[in-house]
Amino acid sequence: MDNQRNTTGIGNTRPDYIRTNESLARYSSWRIGGPAQYFTDVATPVQLIEALGWSKNQKLPIFILGGGSNILIHDSGFAGLVIRYRDLEVQIKEDGDTAYVRVGAGAPTAGTARKLTRQGWAGLEWAEGIPGTIGGAVSGNSGCYGGDIASSLSRAWLLVDNTIEEWPVDRFEYGYRTSVLKAHTCESPGPIVVAAEFKLVRTDPWKLAIRLAAISEERRSKTPSGQSCGSVFKNPPGDSAGRLIEATGLKETRIGGAEIAQKHANYIINRGGATYADALQLINLARERVLAEFGITLELEVQLVGGKS
Repeated sequence: MDNQRNTTGIGNTRPDYIRTNESLARYSSWRIGGPAQYFTDVATPVQLIEALGWSKNQKLPIFILGGGSNILIHDSGFAGLVIRYRDLEVQIKEDGDTAYVRVGAGAPTAGTARKLTRQGWAGLEWAEGIPGTIGGAVSGNSGCYGGDIASSLSRAWLLVDNTIEEWPVDRFEYGYRTSVLKAHTCESPGPIVVAAEFKLVRTDPWKLAIRLAAISEERRSKTPSGQSCGSVFKNPPGDSAGRLIEATGLKETRIGGAEIAQKHANYIINRGGATYADALQLINLARERVLAEFGITLELEVQLVGGKS
């Protein structure tokens, strides 16, 4: 960040680091979405507080943007301030065969897990290939292959009412792909994750490399190529959203530029020029078919952003 930038954002004058009319499609793994009315990148809690202070004075909704996965952004964009938190720092504190690793909320989940695993630290290898950032993973309890944030996190730091608070794991009230943070909205974003700490253990790097390669290969074998948000729906208890959608015969169903993937029916791919409306129609179609044929209501894993969603 530019240390010479205008830091008068607590007042009514828009700070020069807050941009206008920024396309959000470029920040979305689906490559779908209109512009943000206002947009900024921040890298420290102080900068985050400045941006939040200005938006509060302007009575603007706020959206905290992570890696852009698991979100479907409206074609009209977001009428408010979008903040992308960009602290990427990783600090490792070793204590014998244990490491306490503090990771900035803007760091990529998969890249961080891969880096630490290759250094011989076990505990995050399950996150190989998971899209998004550490902040989003902590908020949504990301997980796969027998691991998740709830079982890996030691503690986290959150911005709450302009003060940094340290939260133990149990304060997040973690459940399947959810936490207490999920109850908040753009109008009332609540606590914001700024960093997280993971307790990892020293393991034979060769064994970890084999484990990492196996997870990577399995993920590639199951994950469709192309622009997507990852899994659209949460898996219902004891079943798979992908299996249910496939059983309705919806694989390769296409609306506009959006298509239910042939390789995995819980993925919707942007085949080129897909809009929010295209993807949402496929989402609703899959929900309706699964409910009609199996009596199961699929719950969204993807978050709808902007518009009147």
